[in-house]
Amino acid sequence: MVDLSVDLGNLHLQYPTLMGSGCYGSGEEFAPFVDLSRIGAVVLKSVTRQPRLGNPTPRLVHTPAGMLNAIGLQNPGIDWYLEHDVAKFADRPCVVIGSVAGFSVDDYAYTVEKLAARDEIKAIELNISCPNVASEGETFACDPNLTGKVVRAARAATGKTLIVKLSPNVTDIGAIAREAQAAGADALAVINTVRGMSIDVDLMRPRLGNVTGGLSGPAIRPIAVLAVYEVARAVTIPIVGQGGIETTRDAIEFFLAGASAVSIGTGNFTDPRIPMRIVDELAEFLRRRNVRSLKQIVGKANVGFANPYQYEGDEG
Repeated sequence: MVDLSVDLGNLHLQYPTLMGSGCYGSGEEFAPFVDLSRIGAVVLKSVTRQPRLGNPTPRLVHTPAGMLNAIGLQNPGIDWYLEHDVAKFADRPCVVIGSVAGFSVDDYAYTVEKLAARDEIKAIELNISCPNVASEGETFACDPNLTGKVVRAARAATGKTLIVKLSPNVTDIGAIAREAQAAGADALAVINTVRGMSIDVDLMRPRLGNVTGGLSGPAIRPIAVLAVYEVARAVTIPIVGQGGIETTRDAIEFFLAGASAVSIGTGNFTDPRIPMRIVDELAEFLRRRNVRSLKQIVGKANVGFANPYQYEGDEG
């Protein structure tokens, strides 16, 4: 047997595969195609304190090796969400992780406290790629000081595992990561989407109704792998690597760079079976190399990364 389990703070997952926020619904939508008991966790779509209608359409644009999205955090708000949606997550055969976004420190604290209080929610992902209206619209994830403030507020609101999702749109992601850890993050999700845009040359206007959006998919995988590599050298808490994972070898790149788990997003739209295939093929990959635990290869390709587990040989 090969141990593929992972611990993120006090959250134990049997498998190292998370389904990305906004890309998997609550799991119910994929249940006809996937055995949900064989994935690690579903990360729910981000919820905010107040209801949001989201951005104008079009909101999705296909790009070479990727996809641009500008959904605009459309959601019914935390109060409606708690009353109508959360109870049905109790019957999911996998872990359910809530995701929280906000536009002020108070927004985050309020929403985290209310969502984390529910037994159906086992952990919280903190989506800090939002503008802080009290700081001239500066994005929380792009400033170490703002990152620290919002993470401390969320930490004070719950004792459940807190996973902070970092933005790649910064000059020093390691500095942001260190501040998030110091403020109480249990784990880091690396990375969120990369800013981009696409223009319709016939209509001579941007394709997205919001003009700009977040680029995801295989096009950003090298950016994400580098970010995981850099963050792993900056912090000691677990990392969830994400960005363009479509195959098992893609996932292994993230593990070798320093991620303890991976999150699959855009890939689910093309093949919902990717998470199950990764679990099966990852176990076989480790078996062939006489490796008993996934933990033993975490950070193996990251020079100077301190992995407490020893790698146990390779047939080659």
